[in-house]
Order: sequence, then C-alpha cells, then structure tokens
Amino acid sequence: MAHKVIFALPDRELGKSDIEFKVKKNGQMYGRLLISKGAIVWRPRNKQRGLRIGWSRFDEFMQKNGRRVR
Repeated sequence: MAHKVIFALPDRELGKSDIEFKVKKNGQMYGRLLISKGAIVWRPRNKQRGLRIGWSRFDEFMQKNGRRVR
C-alpha cells in the first residue's frame, strides 16, 4: 500500500516557518518531514527529536542513492 502524505503550507515565507508533511502508512502515523530554508528534518513517529540533513548533504545523498525518475 502506498503511504498517505498530508501537508499544510504556512501563509508565511519559507524559513520563518517549516513546511510539515505528515506521512501515514496503513492509517498509522509513520513520521513527519519538516522542510526549511536550511535543512530537512525527519521525525519518526512518537519521537521528539528528528534526524537533520542540510541541503548540500541531501543533494549528495540523492545523487548517490536516488533512483532516476522522469
């Protein structure tokens, strides 16, 4: 089954407030993805702390590990 992704966009300039994607799998919270000007943060379900990666490192990671799509 595909993941269900729910998001809300703030009414402010990105950077003052993160964009948050709530990701659900089989109706259960899977985690949250927060995107800001400086980084991406993944917060697994029921965790207060997240995993942060800057945009440069994210680009390197995706170039190495990502799968090409159209």
